Amino acid sequence: MPHLDSAAVTPAAGRPGLRTAAPPAPAGAERAVQELDGADLNPPAGPRRGQLQAVAVVAAAVAVVAQVAYPLLAGTALRTATITAVLAFVAASLASATAWLGVRAGALLLLGAGGLGLAAEAVGVANGRPFGTYSYAGTLGPQLLGVPLLVPLAWTMMAYPALLAGRRLVPGGTAVRRVAVALLGGVTLAAWDLYLDPQMVAAGHWSWTYPDPSLPGVPDVPLTNTAGWLLVGALMTALLDALLPASPAPAAEVLPAALLTWTWLGSLLANVAFFGRPQVGVLGGVAMALVVVPYLLRLRTARRMP
Repeated sequence: MPHLDSAAVTPAAGRPGLRTAAPPAPAGAERAVQELDGADLNPPAGPRRGQLQAVAVVAAAVAVVAQVAYPLLAGTALRTATITAVLAFVAASLASATAWLGVRAGALLLLGAGGLGLAAEAVGVANGRPFGTYSYAGTLGPQLLGVPLLVPLAWTMMAYPALLAGRRLVPGGTAVRRVAVALLGGVTLAAWDLYLDPQMVAAGHWSWTYPDPSLPGVPDVPLTNTAGWLLVGALMTALLDALLPASPAPAAEVLPAALLTWTWLGSLLANVAFFGRPQVGVLGGVAMALVVVPYLLRLRTARRMP
């Protein structure tokens, strides 16, 4: 931004000694627009980016610890671990997005994913579409429109890694590419829910009125729920793909990819070894592997390129 406290002058090309006044800086609303655009055009760098990355790493570590402790807890401690894991995970995703893409992108991630997640859940609770008929037990904290506020935050925490995976697997900028990214994001989110829903139903956080027909080995969650997650997940990924700028470097994806990988393998281990739901572990493990494995391979190749 040019300074206004003195007349800024520059030499005219080819005419030494002749100087012309620099154009005045924008004022008022125009200045505000430029500064807002700069939040994405010039994302945090240097110490500020490092600070945000440190926040993301610490939050991710807290989320992992809370999830590791989950099978060992019960009652109030279990509920606290559930809430802590979601809050820490979403903080890690938001801090990572802000560090690499800018403050505006971090805000759009929260508003876009969280807002759409809340709307979809509110409609689902009210009329059973698109997930099926279900109700929350009131055990996950404050609610809005019949939906615990923790739930749209859970959508947000995983929507960002799902978006990055879809973008990495389908590079380019065509309309067909955007559809493919949205579908991959929807598959990733729906595959994750193959783990999530049985776990939360078993913990008593919500229940289904009509759980049949269901997937093999998952008797408490209807197939309509998976279809709903595919639909909402694809729409959410498409929205974020339109709102968020591209990652500036493969390094921007390392932490979200690590959290995505932990969710895939940690949930697989938990269901097989601790929860007594091997079918859930196999279904979720295979479904998430369809996206996570090629994504990790593609990201590793990109990081090795000069």
